[in-house]
Amino acid sequence: MSPSLMIWLAAVMVIFMAAASSLRVYVDRPSVWLLVLAIGLYTAGNLMMVRVMRESGLAVAMSLSAVLQLVLINLIGLLIFGERPSTMQIGGITLGIVAVTMIVWPQGRQG
Repeated sequence: MSPSLMIWLAAVMVIFMAAASSLRVYVDRPSVWLLVLAIGLYTAGNLMMVRVMRESGLAVAMSLSAVLQLVLINLIGLLIFGERPSTMQIGGITLGIVAVTMIVWPQGRQG
């Protein structure tokens, strides 16, 4: 994955984390504007994901995005909203990190 694509993916993750955080705040304080903000952010993030999919393939892009979102939103839940994952959930997050590491690990020359 090229450095420019990694920067693009980081921007997408920031947008997705803002969207998810907006929805979390919406749960506590329902507001149409928070809902509109979250939908707008998710739309922008998904449109930006098209470039990641084009350059790295659907499977790698979506796997990477899903696990990055899993890890990052858990950090936000822990640090900002005071949520605590269970031991089983922490194990799942760890397995997700291992899975993505295996997916994006540089591979030698194929046959």
